[in-house]
Amino acid sequence: MTNIAIHGAAGYTGQELLRILAGHPEVEVAQVTSGSFEGRAVGGVFPGLAPFYDLRFAGRDAVPPAEVEVVFLALPHGEAMGAVPPLLAAGKRIIDLSADFRLQDPTAYPAWYQRAHTAPEFLPTFAYGLTEWCMEEVREARAVANPGCYPTGALLAILPALAAGLIDPTTLIVDAKSGVSGAGVKASETTHFVHANESLKAYRVAHHQHTPEIEQMATKVAGQTMTLSFTPHLVPMNRGIATTAYAALHPGVTEETVRNAYAARYAQAPFVRLLPPGRFPDTAQVRGSNQCHLQVVVDERTRRLIMLSAIDNLVKGASGQAVHNLNVMLGWPETTGLGAPPVVP
Repeated sequence: MTNIAIHGAAGYTGQELLRILAGHPEVEVAQVTSGSFEGRAVGGVFPGLAPFYDLRFAGRDAVPPAEVEVVFLALPHGEAMGAVPPLLAAGKRIIDLSADFRLQDPTAYPAWYQRAHTAPEFLPTFAYGLTEWCMEEVREARAVANPGCYPTGALLAILPALAAGLIDPTTLIVDAKSGVSGAGVKASETTHFVHANESLKAYRVAHHQHTPEIEQMATKVAGQTMTLSFTPHLVPMNRGIATTAYAALHPGVTEETVRNAYAARYAQAPFVRLLPPGRFPDTAQVRGSNQCHLQVVVDERTRRLIMLSAIDNLVKGASGQAVHNLNVMLGWPETTGLGAPPVVP
């Protein structure tokens, strides 16, 4: 049994980690921390988890016990930078769910996250944890930067087309719509019920912080510098991300060619499913699961490829993907602890 810690366990992604790991046969949660609930029982804060955990939240700055081998960091952006150096020095493995170690260029953090990176020397230590595309790097890593929710949905949809050279990379546009939980557990004027309910709006247009993360991985796969348009939207649902991406097809590319490329690329990926023709991704059909549903359509009239995906932003877009990375890091079957089907309406 592998002992793990979850730092920042009271947020949405921390709660999802607790829920998923309650059914993981290889893991024992030995420590949970929270800045808000220090000293309180996990089951007292989250009654649904009471039968599974006899733990109390330690304080925000608690040091992991010696027996802990892996630490999940579910901290607010900016806090993992300070937490990582002592954890690595103590020999812990790390899976960071924040954005602090996703971008390999330290100069990108002031531009996109409005803060300087305080531990840039550790950026090369982190493998990017888009598991289906970075399996070998994750397998060898001591530290993994778990991807953002928007990049996960976008990259799983667009990377096969880029890898197979099916599209003109300079024409790529990504449009995505997320449930309100993507903004985190702390309420704001934007996410307050009366503002978010019965409303749909774009936000951070042309400067969303996930843009360089999508471009970084797309550049790696495409073999050329990628600059794309990404527009996120907030929709009045609790969870889920629907992504639609568009790009001009290269001459001669058919829908059969595209489907074959996607089917081949994800043939061994247990959580990615290319839907049958005519069926489109639906966030309700992946809710609560680590699945990603994909569809690809060739628009012959415009000669564009339309790439669609649906994920649960808190599972495949965060905590489920983190557990997938844990399984790969420790040599367990990919699906360990992640086999539950979606919560279908």
